[in-house]
Amino acid sequence: MSEAFYVPAGPARTEIRVLNSRFIASLAPAASVEAARAFIASVRAEMPDASHHVHAYVIGHGATTTLGTTDDGEPPGTAGRPTLAVLRGSGLGDAVVVVTRYFGGTLLGTGGLVRAYGDAAKAVLAIAPREEKIERRALRVLLPYSAYDQARRLLAAHSGAALAEEFAADVTLDVLLPAAQIAPFVAALET
Repeated sequence: MSEAFYVPAGPARTEIRVLNSRFIASLAPAASVEAARAFIASVRAEMPDASHHVHAYVIGHGATTTLGTTDDGEPPGTAGRPTLAVLRGSGLGDAVVVVTRYFGGTLLGTGGLVRAYGDAAKAVLAIAPREEKIERRALRVLLPYSAYDQARRLLAAHSGAALAEEFAADVTLDVLLPAAQIAPFVAALET
């Protein structure tokens, strides 16, 4: 997994209209499948009279992603897949998109549905605030008192943070570091 990737910095919502049908695209950050499902449920509860609530989510980033999608009653492959394709193409991770459709009386056909759902997803992604997320890992370090000051300096130099300190016969530090900084931090401690 790449060390850094982009995630939604907060929720976003926009609407497009296609032949009298309303497509309301909602996006939110979701660090887990449970968070994605909770957001999907909240959108459904907010707009219970809608014809369809198509969703797509990408949890994680790169090779370690969990994907989910549904057509929610639209013809198979016409709604969820295009929404997911747009979301994956955006490069965002830890994100969920729900496209809510209010049917406007005109059938769009399979090509029209694919375009409409894809365009709605593109529209919300275009306005969504983004922030960088860096993968971090926890590490426990046991060291003598004489190495404590050096460990604190190295921790700061490697963009880490101390989560807990325990002073007994030796010092135990629970630290949080960017994943890419763990090996250099440990190597510097050992020198």
